[in-house]
Amino acid sequence: MNKLPPDQIFSAIDRTMLENLPLWRYEGKILFLNDPHAAKKIIPQLLHCDYLGFDTETRPAFHRGQYYDPSLVQVASEEYVVIFQLSACGGIPTLKEIFEAERVLKVCVGVADDVHHLQKMQPFAARGFVELSAVTEELGVRDRGLRKLCANFLGVRISKKEQTSNWAKFPLTEDQLRYAATDAWVSRKIYEVANILRTKGVRAVD
Repeated sequence: MNKLPPDQIFSAIDRTMLENLPLWRYEGKILFLNDPHAAKKIIPQLLHCDYLGFDTETRPAFHRGQYYDPSLVQVASEEYVVIFQLSACGGIPTLKEIFEAERVLKVCVGVADDVHHLQKMQPFAARGFVELSAVTEELGVRDRGLRKLCANFLGVRISKKEQTSNWAKFPLTEDQLRYAATDAWVSRKIYEVANILRTKGVRAVD
């Protein structure tokens, strides 16, 4: 992964450009939390962050009328990714303070859908959530998917192989944990890079 912001970003990434990039996944520290005590203990640390990468994972529904609540919430700081197993860590009440913290930005692609599904589990006042593709669009980038944004801003290709795996079945595999952590971590990193480029006045080229 590029350690420095790119000199140039593109308005859109084509398939050839994407497939020629190196495959990458998050290999840093992951905290998988599946009990209320451990989950509540980490919240104050997360509330000290200015911005967090954010994502959820939900068991896929393959038949009409099927619906499943989100199984996981992933939150990425600079130092680690926290994966909360909602059914075991106390659910929405445990994470409500983060969800309602306006000062702590939660950055995600498709954030409105994630928030909507979490609020169906239990209502909360969503504050501080940021749609990542809206941030990158300000730089002239038309792509909205996380995979292409990752390619454009970070110079790597991330796998979506585990996307439709069963997120409600535990224990999760190592590949599932790394996939879930990667999506949250790269969201945070793209947001960071986009802000640096905006400060420098960089605009996407065709």
